[in-house]
Amino acid sequence: MKKLLVANRGEIAVRIIRTAHEMGIVVVAVVSEADKTSYAAELADEVIVIGPAPASLSYLNQDAVLKAAIESGADAVHPGYGFLSENAAFARKVIAAGITWVGPSPESIELMGDKSRARQAAIDAGVPTLRGTEGALRDGDDIVSIAAGIGYPLVVKASAGGGGRGIRLVASPADLVSTVGIAQAEALAAFNSSDVYFELFVTRARHVEVQIFGDGENYVHLGDRDCSMQRRQQKVLEEAPAPGLPDHVRQLMRDSSVDLARQASYVGAGTVEFLYDPETEEVAFIEMNTRLQVEHPITEAITGIDLVREQLRIASGEKLGYSQEDVAFTGHALEFRINAEDPSNNFMPSPGVISSLHLPGGPGVRVDFGFIAGNAVAPFYDSLLGKIIVWAPTRDLAISRAERVLGEARIEGVKTTAGLLRTLVALDDFRQVTHHTAYIESVPDLLGVPA
Repeated sequence: MKKLLVANRGEIAVRIIRTAHEMGIVVVAVVSEADKTSYAAELADEVIVIGPAPASLSYLNQDAVLKAAIESGADAVHPGYGFLSENAAFARKVIAAGITWVGPSPESIELMGDKSRARQAAIDAGVPTLRGTEGALRDGDDIVSIAAGIGYPLVVKASAGGGGRGIRLVASPADLVSTVGIAQAEALAAFNSSDVYFELFVTRARHVEVQIFGDGENYVHLGDRDCSMQRRQQKVLEEAPAPGLPDHVRQLMRDSSVDLARQASYVGAGTVEFLYDPETEEVAFIEMNTRLQVEHPITEAITGIDLVREQLRIASGEKLGYSQEDVAFTGHALEFRINAEDPSNNFMPSPGVISSLHLPGGPGVRVDFGFIAGNAVAPFYDSLLGKIIVWAPTRDLAISRAERVLGEARIEGVKTTAGLLRTLVALDDFRQVTHHTAYIESVPDLLGVPA
């Protein structure tokens, strides 16, 4: 691999460029008109403008991205996360053009992208799952009887959904029919597929995921992460390893994730996501993401393994080169997502120009940002500015370090979630691991913090 096109923007584009440069790989950045002066464009060796600001006309324009790859002479494409990263059709186009796709096969993307098929694949691999429908609902199904057999509360999920989208809660039979109709309409609009399925809803659940890597023959896990602190199914902060898990639960998640990867002959980086019920100690598969996760740096922090380097190596045809016994876990890491949003105003996006930016440092601190002072935060894209990652030998020390680090961060010109994160990390519920995926909504006063 000599020349890599990064088909993304913001902090993940910067992250990929850095590792590629360390490996001696030339980087081509594709950018929209709005991102011509972005930090990623500044770091790349070549920059190609592929369209106007709206993502549908630039970063999601498959033909424009592929044309840039071909004309630049790139021999590989890394899609990052979001945008085209889990688009099997685009992966096929890249491969058909004789260019290396940095990711799993299109077939793996399709299998795991269809959440109802992925659920069935998990069952076949012996991965624990929640009660739910076998595959998507079909025309003519008696949904009232099916739902009664599963039990309430339950969730209606879009088969093509992901990232916390396409999910509707049904608390009682009275809401079932109308909620299914709404969910199907939303799924069709968001994912071009109205397929949905049912799954039991776990109240006060934790969200735990396992990072896996495979080369088609060899498979390992790189530990687990806890992503339970969320707002409206969107992750806010993450930590690794997941705290407070019984040993048998942790091992079940790790082993079954590797089993799923092996059954799918998976190649590259993937993440298997679970719900965990602390009361019953039950664990259940949610979905598998066939890409690099936003929260991958905390896995890097506790393993010392550069996940992007591993992606590029395996995409180049190399083997893993290590076994599960070679993977060592050290210390505890936390990641904080800094978004240009106003938590006190329903997380409304806050576009504008970053007039001043002071990011923290010190021992055990890493900052992955896609912006520098003077950059404009455009209203067209996800509001993530970047991530602050801390590592320490223990969770308590990592939390203390996080409080110090978040207190040092200064971002002016746009509102951010930094104030909310400072509040969350200081909570007794967070320190004692009694929070859950709906915690932020359950404590309304949290959202009154200054942005």
